[in-house]
Amino acid sequence: MFDNSEKTDIKELGEFGLIAHLTQSVQLTQASSVKGIGDDAAVLNFEGKKTLISTDLLLENIHFDLRYVPLKHLGYKAVQVNLSDIYAMNGTASQITFSIGMSSKFPLEAVEEIYEGVLLACNKYNVDLIGGDTSASHQGLVLSVTSIGYADEADITYRSGAKEGDLLCVSGDLGGAYVGLQLLEREKQIFLENPNIQPDLEGKDYIIERQLKPDARGDVVELLRQLDIKPNAMIDVSDGLASEILHIAKESNVGCTIYEDKIPLDPMTYETAREFGLDPTICALSGGEDYELLFTIPQADYDKVKNQLDITVIGHMTEASAGCQMISKSGKVHPLQAQGWNAFK
Repeated sequence: MFDNSEKTDIKELGEFGLIAHLTQSVQLTQASSVKGIGDDAAVLNFEGKKTLISTDLLLENIHFDLRYVPLKHLGYKAVQVNLSDIYAMNGTASQITFSIGMSSKFPLEAVEEIYEGVLLACNKYNVDLIGGDTSASHQGLVLSVTSIGYADEADITYRSGAKEGDLLCVSGDLGGAYVGLQLLEREKQIFLENPNIQPDLEGKDYIIERQLKPDARGDVVELLRQLDIKPNAMIDVSDGLASEILHIAKESNVGCTIYEDKIPLDPMTYETAREFGLDPTICALSGGEDYELLFTIPQADYDKVKNQLDITVIGHMTEASAGCQMISKSGKVHPLQAQGWNAFK
């Protein structure tokens, strides 16, 4: 929650003054950024590459809760969520635009915190901030990010390229962001009932960070290039593992079998889920916001990934008529169902 004790009213700057103030330290580092902030449009030159573009809209009390999301973390996460889509296409992210709508309750210092997070993400992922917009909002805080990237046409990976017999792989571990959210929501409720009680998050840093400050997996895209692996299909895990598997299966017209005991779970995720009376596997299948990469590779590439600690083979693609299913630890067959996060519910 932001401290309003010392604040500067944005009206003192006006829209153009605010934009100039927030972007005064922005520098362009990408060779493809010909012209950034300061004109009617940015100018980019990718010199024969295919251009990748993705946009996300984040709304207060739908996608984030300012009662426990620090503004700097919010700016950082808004950027990385969007960059994740570029990486999921097997591309290189190079630029973003960032737009913000806010009510008069937000002083200049609050907006500066959001932009600190935005620029931190830009620096970490080596992308240029090339534009955006600011506006007043009567519906709470609104953020919109557009990410731009590039790839050779032959390298672009779609959801629709999975083939029967492919191995299904996932990076990192799953379920942590969802369990971290449950922890934050619990502490929020305790705080609302008694504001004098301090939040009890000790020892839970990893899953809290998985929710508040996740990292897009551009490093995994680079690793796959180093291993000389071109995935047949790929998607980022934003809405839960099950939903993403079903997207790939539908778009590729194949089925899938995954194994519960292969799903990568961090010990903290597993233990905290149990504390909440949750099934850790369900948290991974339906939780979402992990922003790991889910991809299929030919079986011939298995030896290249089998010793990679950050990549786990969790199953394989089958004929479409077999459907999508999970083999439980006890050997039972369960159909995969999309129960991930839905903004309209």
